[in-house]
Amino acid sequence: MKILVVNVNTSQSMSDVIDAAAKGSASPGTEIVTLTPFFGAEAVDCNFESYLSAVAVMDRVLAYDEPYDAVVMAGFGEHGRDGLQELIDQPVIEICEASAHVAMMIGRSYSVVTTLQRSVPPIEDRLRTGGLWDRCASVRANGMTTLEVDNDPEAATRSIVEEARKAVEQDHAEVICLGCAGMAGLEDAITSELGVPVIDGVAAAVKLAEAVVGLKLKTSKISTYATPEPKKITGWPLSEELGLRPKAGYLRNKVRAGGAQ
Repeated sequence: MKILVVNVNTSQSMSDVIDAAAKGSASPGTEIVTLTPFFGAEAVDCNFESYLSAVAVMDRVLAYDEPYDAVVMAGFGEHGRDGLQELIDQPVIEICEASAHVAMMIGRSYSVVTTLQRSVPPIEDRLRTGGLWDRCASVRANGMTTLEVDNDPEAATRSIVEEARKAVEQDHAEVICLGCAGMAGLEDAITSELGVPVIDGVAAAVKLAEAVVGLKLKTSKISTYATPEPKKITGWPLSEELGLRPKAGYLRNKVRAGGAQ
């Protein structure tokens, strides 16, 4: 099977970290293709950047013109998953929900350790929307931006371990979820220090995507994620106008005959 793993920002170094985590967790025979958006912010740390990334991720996936079986959206609680589910039939697995689902299989309660404090409310909202909030002990922030985590992994590890310690000792978390795709690879450092299971959302999402595809399941189109009704969409996509890929009229094909133009 082939899984597309999409970074939500335009940082190539972040895409490389995500790619390594995805390939490291994939089963033999699973092909991982990691994509970076054509446009957007170099890091996603606020609502504006998150909404921008939502359009960029949808655009990037629709621009991919080869067959694939599932999409992993490598943004922890970022916007866009719901829209992408409407545009394609393949399963779309978002790393925030994936890590929480896996955490609840191995512990009664879990905590998320993320980057900035301003990232906490969107993650809480995503967990509530996904019906995953009741067993979340806390969402804690280490105070570093996404770029700082990417540029200084040693400092990031120290601060993440400290917040994870508080989550375990003060909030009674039994599992820790890493709340940023750029934190992939820190699992062993936290587990060895605190003795609790640690979940990287990219790895969890890849494994869940393999399971859903293996069960021959696709996104339900009966109601919530039904394909958008055909209508005129002005100026989509930005990347096509910038000449970053062929003008294939792909969106028209995605929204049935006579779709967007």
